[in-house]
Amino acid sequence: MDIRRLTPGYAVSPQIRPEDAATLKAQGFATVICNRPDAEVGPGQRAADIRRAVEAAGMTFVENPVVGGALTEANVAVQGSAIAASTGPVFAYCASGNRSSIVWALSQAGTVATDELIAAAGRHGYRLEPFRGQIEAAARARG
Repeated sequence: MDIRRLTPGYAVSPQIRPEDAATLKAQGFATVICNRPDAEVGPGQRAADIRRAVEAAGMTFVENPVVGGALTEANVAVQGSAIAASTGPVFAYCASGNRSSIVWALSQAGTVATDELIAAAGRHGYRLEPFRGQIEAAARARG
């Protein structure tokens, strides 16, 4: 598992397996968000499989599938609500961590400067610069 901490309270990674739940708990995560649609993964890695392991480890699980190229306002709202409701650090995963970074940045727009959001993701290889306009528009809408 390749955990990439974008901030002290939010990390992303590529797809995880049920057996990774114990490691996530040991690393202090309180909430796990699945941003990967079940259609992209095989048996044993679907949201229900991960949910069982995460909840058994004592963490909150949130299913928020983000379809590549079809990110919705509902995805942004669910991500933001899950982050705000979490009692501790949040871990989100998708195929590579990119979608989890994008939906995070959009959900935090207006509370964190756009340059900071883009830089945090960029330190881990996620290019959010193409989303600058959307992040700034989201910030204006909340502001």
